[in-house]
Amino acid sequence: MPKNPNIKSILIIGSGPIVIGQACEFDYAGSQAARSLREEGIEVSLINSNPATIMTDPINADHVYLLPLEKKYIVEILEKHKASGNPIDAVLPTMGGQTALNLAIDCDKAGIWKKYGVAIIGVDIKAIETTEDREKFRLKMLEIGANVCQGRTARSFLEGKEIAQEIGFPLVIRPSYTLGGTGGGFVNKAEDFDRALTNGLHASPVHEVLVEQSVMGWKEYELELLRDGNGNFIIICSIENFDPMGVHTGDSITVAPAMTLPDTLYQKMRNLAIKCMAAIGEFAGGCNIQFSVNPENDQIIVIEINPRVSRSSALASKATGYPIAKIAAKMAIGYNLDELINPITGTTSAFFEPSIDYVIVKVPRWNFDKFPGADRSLGLQMKSVGEAMGIGRNFQEALQKACQSLEIRRNGLGADGREVRDQEKIKHSLANPSWDRLFHIYDAFKIGLSFKSIQSLTKIDPWFLRQIEELIELENEVQRYELDTLPHELMLKAKQKGYADRQLAHLLGVKESKVYDRRKELGIKRVYKCVDTCAAEFEAKTPYYYSTFNTSQEMPDNESIVSDRKKVVVLGSGPNRIGQGIEFDYSCVHGVLAAKEAGYETIMINCNPETVSTDPDISDKLYFEPVFWEHVFDIIEHEKPEGVIVQLGGQTALKMAEKLEKYGVKIIGTSYHSLDWAEDRGRFSALLQDLGIPYPKFGTVRTSDAAVELSRSLGFPLLVRPSYVLGGQSMKIVINEQELEQHVVKILHDIPDNNILLDHFLEGAIEAEADAICDGEDAYIIGVMEHIEPAGIHSGDSHAALPPFDLSEDEIRQIEEHTRKIALAMSVKGLINVQFAVKNGIVYVIEANPRASRTVPFICKAYQEPYVNYATKLMLGDKKVSDFTFNPVKKGWAIKIPVFSFNKFPNVNKELGPEMKSTGEAIYFIDDLQDDFFQKIYAERNMYMSR
Repeated sequence: MPKNPNIKSILIIGSGPIVIGQACEFDYAGSQAARSLREEGIEVSLINSNPATIMTDPINADHVYLLPLEKKYIVEILEKHKASGNPIDAVLPTMGGQTALNLAIDCDKAGIWKKYGVAIIGVDIKAIETTEDREKFRLKMLEIGANVCQGRTARSFLEGKEIAQEIGFPLVIRPSYTLGGTGGGFVNKAEDFDRALTNGLHASPVHEVLVEQSVMGWKEYELELLRDGNGNFIIICSIENFDPMGVHTGDSITVAPAMTLPDTLYQKMRNLAIKCMAAIGEFAGGCNIQFSVNPENDQIIVIEINPRVSRSSALASKATGYPIAKIAAKMAIGYNLDELINPITGTTSAFFEPSIDYVIVKVPRWNFDKFPGADRSLGLQMKSVGEAMGIGRNFQEALQKACQSLEIRRNGLGADGREVRDQEKIKHSLANPSWDRLFHIYDAFKIGLSFKSIQSLTKIDPWFLRQIEELIELENEVQRYELDTLPHELMLKAKQKGYADRQLAHLLGVKESKVYDRRKELGIKRVYKCVDTCAAEFEAKTPYYYSTFNTSQEMPDNESIVSDRKKVVVLGSGPNRIGQGIEFDYSCVHGVLAAKEAGYETIMINCNPETVSTDPDISDKLYFEPVFWEHVFDIIEHEKPEGVIVQLGGQTALKMAEKLEKYGVKIIGTSYHSLDWAEDRGRFSALLQDLGIPYPKFGTVRTSDAAVELSRSLGFPLLVRPSYVLGGQSMKIVINEQELEQHVVKILHDIPDNNILLDHFLEGAIEAEADAICDGEDAYIIGVMEHIEPAGIHSGDSHAALPPFDLSEDEIRQIEEHTRKIALAMSVKGLINVQFAVKNGIVYVIEANPRASRTVPFICKAYQEPYVNYATKLMLGDKKVSDFTFNPVKKGWAIKIPVFSFNKFPNVNKELGPEMKSTGEAIYFIDDLQDDFFQKIYAERNMYMSR
């Protein structure tokens, strides 16, 4: 069936601020869907309250509504369109995760869609109710002969107790209609049941939970499918969880395609998936089905179905190159799979199952260090804040690349001197999964724990464990040689298994550069392969690459052909974590688009499967590789760009600047000299002194004794922090010598050999920040934001107002003057963010960051101007500040609202301080300061402040 001609205008509901369990994968899905619908000539409106995303950018939709995701605002939008004679015909709620679905269902129940004649497309509300209501789902599965866990739904405490008595322990509790497994958990003993049941009933918005048998330790698989209105199905890919049942799939290491699934079992699973999809409702679009398999007898049970795009859809899209959200959006308006073309090949039908000739491994990224006292064990509730994906020719290569991408100061799975040797600690970790269990499996083999013990403690499939054991065997072999005598075959084998030069240098006791030189001598070179959805059977139109090391003559060498155009590399920001979220991806995407406009061939390097920057449609060439020195340098050597943009990808990209400078690679925009100037507190303060700009008294130390000595001249309270960190990592306000000593010792333990900065803390000061763009000679202030909470709470965790609401004209003038002076003195080319503390009419400079900041997307959205586009053109020397006509839309105030995911860590104190803890943000517009919302947050501004 071709496109439905009655649909001319569609509303897409976004997913709101990022929280644990619902991250930027929906930014990617929503952006793809909006572009896909606009290709069909459909007018797209979009509601989402998240200012940090590309999804809410005017480049994606005809009308962007930065409004809270509530029924009254949906009505407001529908009314506005109706009044303008351009009514909305349909709503697409499947691209915004659970938040969008729940809102669409609420509007449906309230009769809103019916009243305004809006069709719900891409989803069947009955299908959602069947899959979200645990009892309906269980009964539906039993009706079609699919196995499910034995269990029933409880709507009261008493009913839950009765069900538990019937089934017996161990049990699982799964609340209905929650996100990321919130409120769920395993109960192994009767004495723990009452508390777990109460938590589950409270967590569910409809106060019901499924109480069912536990299948902990069974194998877990997922299938990602698409289905059209004609009932045609394709399986996009199979995904296998490395971790057995018991760990939320968002917290599991996952592998595609499934590695230990025999074809007979896969066919059974595939048929079952199609049967389940047909049974739950008549909808066209993406769907994810999770299965569990008993390793003893291969019995398959259905765990759950998500009839919408999900976290795994983003992963499956990036793993296969098949753009699920783009095709799902076209199917939502009536197209069938056989009527669409696969955009990657440009020639084959979209009704074609992808086949891949490589392996992908996703490893989640956690931030437990931000939540002291948090329960670090992994279970049914998702706790990770992001993820990294590695692509390789084999599981080991992909796994090592994913570990290199995590940015947790590891050089791969091991071989970096950070192994744990305590047998009891390792055994405990193997039996009780936490974020570092993967590394402890490696350590267990390294200290000689038996294969049988490791398998019985982890219940991980022996095939995966054997892969890790093989790495230890290879390392032992490598260590029998010196670098000069290491045979060519052994070096090649290690590189093919994903070992970084840095890891080999550790094993051989030499410098990384020596391994690099030897590798080049032996002719062992990285080559680039194409991600093409069809295992190289058809030529791909989309330049989307990963690296590997070739062995055979059958495989052609480099599939990445270097053009003779002038090129620029943009370094991405890696996996999301607290302190470095999706706002840097926003900047990277705009940087790429601006460089294209300036006539450059754009090359993106990033490893985050959830984001828009790794959509192969965005840049001219995408390298899905770790933002890790060796990978980045090899791409630069291959492509020979004019230079590299480091100021858009957060601290991840910025940390590469020193090495790029050392190796003679041009940094586009602000020089390494200026970037380092801002990080080196001594040099920066000397600059402020020369410019006559006030700053809090400070000093730099490297020992706790020196810190105590210095504190006597600076005076308490003191702000203590390590240098070169993001998101206030390890920052603390201390009020006496004992606290100071304890914190300095902790920093030196966590980050050895680091300079520690001590600043006199300005108590009771107002905090503000300014963002500016600069061409080296002229600067333009894009926005000044005033924090609503007092100084001492990290800027990412404070509410903030744009423009300021109670700074005097003189104070604002000082902020603007200081920002201009600093930007020009440091020869900034591109973006700069300066943070201030204002006390007794004096504006003190706290720090300056000559890069894209967290607040830049917020200012771009609030003032409706593409400042990152302008900044990139300044970096490239393509334009000057005076070439732009600035015309910001200034009406009322825009309030930045930080959003926290404390509900995932119930025992953690919710106090706020200099270390950032928020996972996302929302934007809220007010006309005047008498607004109830503003009055409330202003009244509470001191409540959560801690040290």
